[in-house]
Amino acid sequence: MSQTQPDSTSVAPTPAGAPNSAAAAPRRGRSRRRKAAYAVLVVLLLAIVGAIGYFAIPQPNLPEASAALVSTPMVRFAREDGRLVFAPASGAPTTGFVFYPGGKVDPAAYAPSAAAIAARGYLVEIVPMPLNLAVLGFEGATPAMAAHPEIRHWAIGGHSLGGAMAAQYLSGHPGAAEGLIFWAAYSATDISTQPIRVLIAYGSLDAGVASYAGPKALANIPATPVVLVIQGGNHEQMGWYTGQPNDPPATISRADQQAKVVDATAALLESLGR
Repeated sequence: MSQTQPDSTSVAPTPAGAPNSAAAAPRRGRSRRRKAAYAVLVVLLLAIVGAIGYFAIPQPNLPEASAALVSTPMVRFAREDGRLVFAPASGAPTTGFVFYPGGKVDPAAYAPSAAAIAARGYLVEIVPMPLNLAVLGFEGATPAMAAHPEIRHWAIGGHSLGGAMAAQYLSGHPGAAEGLIFWAAYSATDISTQPIRVLIAYGSLDAGVASYAGPKALANIPATPVVLVIQGGNHEQMGWYTGQPNDPPATISRADQQAKVVDATAALLESLGR
């Protein structure tokens, strides 16, 4: 009887413990994909941390900003849950203005303006924003208004991103305010059917001029807004801070630009009633 011979083409078994190249290839592929995913995650986290750090540090304030954070014979100043609150020293105001700061701008940068408006007989509340970005805190008007039930007429507004987010607030809270005040800002959402009075104030040299009172911006708000173009003014001089990127230099003084903004804002508040 003949003995069966082994097939000369058969593959010898892999010794125990020896690597299997067919199985190792997918593992190497998965390892490379994990490393690539980790690298992307690290880059993304670094970008987020960098962005947080960038916006958390606001533009430098001018000395006038901190100097205005005091009570005077004309104005009472207080801090309420982080808000900067200015009220006339005498009398009981019934018209109030909730103000949202611009992006990467400290709330105190608007303190001199708020004090000047309060001296005209109005309550002004400047609402601080998370990471100095109003897009992260545009609901801040709700607690600000709730804290002062004595106010019968409210306006809301802000500078730049703050103004846009004030409009966004009204989009979700129709009827919450009777006035909307844009300082170098515009509405990105349609609130044209709301019965509100609108002020648009900006400097003629501001790089964003085309956005503030262009056809698209005007279509999003009620008809016949008050539009104040401050000749020679720029973006930065709507507050008391410095370092605004890509902002052309103004050809009028900050005090002159501020006086015009304060006058126009007080006029709109006056139109709401006392």
